[in-house]
Amino acid sequence: MQIILLEKVANLGNLGDVVKVKDGYARNFLIPTRQARRATAAAIKEFEAKRAELEKAAAEKLAAAQALGDSLSGKTVRISQKAGVDGRLFGSVTNADIAEGLTKMGFAVAKSQIRLPNGPLKAVGEFAVSVAAHTDVVVEISVQVVADVE
Repeated sequence: MQIILLEKVANLGNLGDVVKVKDGYARNFLIPTRQARRATAAAIKEFEAKRAELEKAAAEKLAAAQALGDSLSGKTVRISQKAGVDGRLFGSVTNADIAEGLTKMGFAVAKSQIRLPNGPLKAVGEFAVSVAAHTDVVVEISVQVVADVE
């Protein structure tokens, strides 16, 4: 299916690119999330009319993401979790837990923006985690998992 991208999509293209993707990817993800439209002649004409407006909105999103990235850079999130004597957690620390910790610190971060390279954290210690505020803005933070004492 030919689509026109309404914003930058990782590993696919930039704003305004006309790309060919599988039907299911376009129909089930890109079009419902308003990241793309079918590339019909009318849609391309309408996109060209709104291009400046969409580019301005994309630039504002990028600026907001860069500001968030600058404020997040080098921060440490401390999460306490029940653990055994050997330092292994009874549960695990997921991207939702990290997003919740960042929200408590005053940063508006969704759990989908947290990138855990090796899956959920299952031990006590300090780990490096990526936060992707935008496709172009990826910041490293450190997550400190401590044993909960009750």
